[in-house]
Amino acid sequence: MTTQVSFTPVARRPLILIACMLAMFMSAIEATIVATAMPTIIGDLGGFSLLGWVFSVYLLAQAITIPIYGRLADLYGRKRIFFFGATLFLLGSILCGFSQNMYWLIAFRLLQGLGAGAIMPIATTIIGDIYSATERPKVMGYISSVWGVSAIIGPLLGAFIVQHLPWALVFWVNLPIGLLAMFFLGRYLPAHQQVRQHALDLAGTAWLTIFVSTLLLALLQAEMLGVWVLPLLVFSLVSLIMLIRQERRAPEPLFPIELWQNRVIIAGNIGGIAIGAAMMGISAFLPTFIQGVKGGTPLEAGTTLALMSIGWPLASTLSGRLMLLTSYRTTALLGALLLVVGGLILLLLQPTGGLLWGRVAAFMVGAGMGLCNTTFLVSVQNAAHFSIRGIATACTVFTRMVGSAIGTAILGAALNINLQMRLPQTDDPLQQLMDPALRHALQPDALVFITAQVAASLHWVFLTSALISLFALAAAMLIPARHRPQGEGEEAKQT
Repeated sequence: MTTQVSFTPVARRPLILIACMLAMFMSAIEATIVATAMPTIIGDLGGFSLLGWVFSVYLLAQAITIPIYGRLADLYGRKRIFFFGATLFLLGSILCGFSQNMYWLIAFRLLQGLGAGAIMPIATTIIGDIYSATERPKVMGYISSVWGVSAIIGPLLGAFIVQHLPWALVFWVNLPIGLLAMFFLGRYLPAHQQVRQHALDLAGTAWLTIFVSTLLLALLQAEMLGVWVLPLLVFSLVSLIMLIRQERRAPEPLFPIELWQNRVIIAGNIGGIAIGAAMMGISAFLPTFIQGVKGGTPLEAGTTLALMSIGWPLASTLSGRLMLLTSYRTTALLGALLLVVGGLILLLLQPTGGLLWGRVAAFMVGAGMGLCNTTFLVSVQNAAHFSIRGIATACTVFTRMVGSAIGTAILGAALNINLQMRLPQTDDPLQQLMDPALRHALQPDALVFITAQVAASLHWVFLTSALISLFALAAAMLIPARHRPQGEGEEAKQT
């Protein structure tokens, strides 16, 4: 089956690209700048026990709405749906700065998250609309550089604001960026002409909301929920079954059937889950090894992790040329191999010695993410017809986000199981190593023993991360051989 792929040539493309990059920068910097400022915000508002919900409620709202906005953008036009979501995000940002306690902050973060779901997928879809199949790989390299820059600027800007300015500016800094992006898009992006009335699949939207919210709650709040995790997971599975049933009979489903009939799009979604999960081996657990096992400083952990943010945009830029010279499959396979090897290199980290292997692994995993993420995204956009490009793009973003939550849960479980087996009599060994006062209070022999056991447990986490990366290899192999960005419609062939 062949699906004709189209793009819309428009004037002022550089200004539209800049607007999309500004919007994605605003979305990307949000996580790092807020995380840096949270200790100061808690010191002012109190409510430390609610800290996790400040992030969880934002991620939940964003994850739930990403595919919904993607489908709405297909049905009613990119421009109006982007403006709706960006307006919600900016309104939530303004209100967050006026929060008087943690409960209000959580409520406004929910509003912010409800808008954030529109920003990244629709901005990426707009770029897919205005650039051709052979131009998209290069342009997506520019987009990936936004993530690298935001990962470095976010913590620095957050630290500067809380030290010298009111913490509300952590949220209000979004306003000039978002308004400028909306101005450029409002002026230069052509409006989509709706030719007939559409009906959003409300039942499918409801089942999607229940499925994603119960799944992510179970994964993100597993420690707090305890035995209630199992009923939540069962309810999530039932909701998924009902969602699939609804999608099969809906006249205009939230997830069109074309998404599941194209190997390239299927590969992109499987790959999104795999790379999102595998990335957490570096993002969540490498800093723990550096600070807890090696006794390193937050600066050492941060600079090591920054190498992933550097490797990502560099490899993403290179991926555009690789896709044109070789194929989607070859480029994605190379990225997946870097993810696997990077995870295995982390096994060379020891309690004593330097950070060389950790930094090499972080750079390799970042490079692997850059190659894989860009390749899966570009191949999906080139395989999707304009009428489903919004939801197809949103699905790749959504699956990577869900993959990160799944990866955090799996890798966290691997760590906890190993710690319970190796240190059954030790109460919270990681906390004893991470807290400087508790660490110094340990006897030298006890410190060496606990450190060795925690290191061995984290090695199992890194090995698990490498094994998860094998699913990215499998996803790459799903892409038909020799497919590359060669012209409109060519990538959409189904074999």
